[in-house]
Amino acid sequence: MARTQGSHSDITGPRIQTAALKLFAQHGYAAVSMRQIAAQVGVQAGALYNYIPDKQTLLFRLMQDHMETLLDTRRRQAGQGDPEARLRDFVRFHIRFHLERPDAVFIAYMELRNLTPENFARIEELRGNYERDLENILRDGSAAEVFSVPDTKLATLGVIAMLNGVNTWYRSGGRLSLDEVEAVYWSMVRKAVAA
Repeated sequence: MARTQGSHSDITGPRIQTAALKLFAQHGYAAVSMRQIAAQVGVQAGALYNYIPDKQTLLFRLMQDHMETLLDTRRRQAGQGDPEARLRDFVRFHIRFHLERPDAVFIAYMELRNLTPENFARIEELRGNYERDLENILRDGSAAEVFSVPDTKLATLGVIAMLNGVNTWYRSGGRLSLDEVEAVYWSMVRKAVAA
């Protein structure tokens, strides 16, 4: 099948992902058709299949790209030092990274149910890698007796859930600056795990 005139794989492929991300976040994966994605990109529906085999693969790639970017960015930016400094760095990183990507975060959490079992397992593996970063910080802090965390896995999930909440309500230009919000959240997290 010939490509639509004027289309280029290095341009159209990313445009498809951007359109799908926006539409899935606005309407939900199940409510969005490939035809709607094609219309958003400005190509014929059949042309999408030159770039992506099906809608499931598109959803999976969006989630996988998000998780791999999260892990790669975290590896490059992870703070060093004692467990408390590392935990403070994690809180700051998590809030800032996720605030910059609200649609990707929404899809990564709300559309898991729409993945095939194989795709779900891969995304869960990537999420587990990210969670282990925080769990290791909490475990190291407990071993150093600067944190008191009876169950590091449960504490990890609780802290991440609390940090994810910022994405749902924070608006730039609101009552508190992002720096102030981070300081408040750091204080809450620190108190939650304090020895």
